[in-house]
Amino acid sequence: MSVRDTLDKLENMVVGASHFPFTEKTLINDNELIHYVDELRNDLPKELNRADEIMRNREQILEDARKEAEQIKREAKEYAERITDDNEIVQQAKEKAKTILQQTQQQEREIMERTQQNATQLQNDADAYANQVFEQLIAHVTGTFQGVRQAEQGLQQALNVLQQAKTQMNQQAARQAQQAAAVTAAQLAEQQENE
Repeated sequence: MSVRDTLDKLENMVVGASHFPFTEKTLINDNELIHYVDELRNDLPKELNRADEIMRNREQILEDARKEAEQIKREAKEYAERITDDNEIVQQAKEKAKTILQQTQQQEREIMERTQQNATQLQNDADAYANQVFEQLIAHVTGTFQGVRQAEQGLQQALNVLQQAKTQMNQQAARQAQQAAAVTAAQLAEQQENE
């Protein structure tokens, strides 16, 4: 699976995730997120290796273009040297050789410029793509971390409410016990007076 496919799945997971009530945070399955991060760890080096291979081939393309240009120049020079300088055919041949040489040099420049531009573009694309992957991963992990922190805060609030309820219940039970003890003491006092 390609890195782009994995990023699409991550995006779909975030878009389709459940939302925490009263917040803009989402609940994401951490196992699924870890699975996609592992896929990115496996696939991203392959993508970067492909870009590196293209950059390595760039040198070969440039070298092949240089060799081809040198060969054409040699052939043009040899062609010009084979012809004598005395007649119109020779002059035409010289002009043709000069034109071929100029065209060859122009083609060499154009090939080298195009190859350099393509290589630079590929490198820029690879760098931009890697940055985009990391930015999206950072955003997803940050969102998940914030969601977990909010859930933790919600649990802490629930724990505080339960603790307050327990304290109130214990206080009420203590008051009732005191009242019952006071009533019992009054009844015992009354019995003793009657005896």
